[in-house]
Amino acid sequence: MGGNIGRSWNPLVKKLSLFSPLSDEDVGLLNALCAKEERFRAGEIIAVEGDAPRSAFVVTHGMAFRYRLLPDGRRQILTFLIPGDFFDLHVFLLKTMDHSISTIGPTRIAPVGRDVVIDIVAHHPRIGAALWWSAMQEEAMLRERIVALGRRSAPSCVAYLLCELVLRQRVIGMAGDHAIRLPLTQTDLADALGLTSVHVDRVLQRFRRDQLLTLEHRRLNLRNGGRLEAIAGFMPNYLQLNRTLAEVIRYLDELESARAGSGRLEDA
Repeated sequence: MGGNIGRSWNPLVKKLSLFSPLSDEDVGLLNALCAKEERFRAGEIIAVEGDAPRSAFVVTHGMAFRYRLLPDGRRQILTFLIPGDFFDLHVFLLKTMDHSISTIGPTRIAPVGRDVVIDIVAHHPRIGAALWWSAMQEEAMLRERIVALGRRSAPSCVAYLLCELVLRQRVIGMAGDHAIRLPLTQTDLADALGLTSVHVDRVLQRFRRDQLLTLEHRRLNLRNGGRLEAIAGFMPNYLQLNRTLAEVIRYLDELESARAGSGRLEDA
């Protein structure tokens, strides 16, 4: 099982396989799902608050973010979407979008239609469960952002977000030990953390002086990741990257076996 995962180019495969071992059939389906891509330039809007939602989609290359615009024009960034992130399985249930989505740099996405989503949930239990886990992970990140906005200091907020972004990219093979490509501006960081860009600049300058990180040419390197994690109080358990419970794997195995048995009966 999962013999093709190590060779897959697909960040969605790499991400979902963190939750559960995927079969070769699962990997083939996810590769096909992401094969047809749409390309967007930097700063291009993918979805607009108030409009009818487009299909669900997977980010395959680049980076995007969810955000809300306030009546006075101020922006609150809600979450960052990196390769492997699946945008809203349930989007086809909504009449209008309650937030907007924009790219940060050149970005590619793979649209996923309603019928495909329903088929995955109904007939591919491992992928369906892994997508459920992915949605729960995003909810956990939103909870962490609420804590940051309400209770963390500015240095803790900035350090926490940077540590999170490095870890998320590392686990899908897009980072070195402590280095990632990071096309965010200081304004982007400020809009995600409820700070001013001037305040973010002061925090980053302090981190540079203390030789905790470098951020040059859109590349972030955490030179002292342990110290930054201590400043942030970063506890990565909320990302649920630990091994899935054995009983969950057994249950998925049983569902797979039942599905395979049903298919053989239908063929007969």
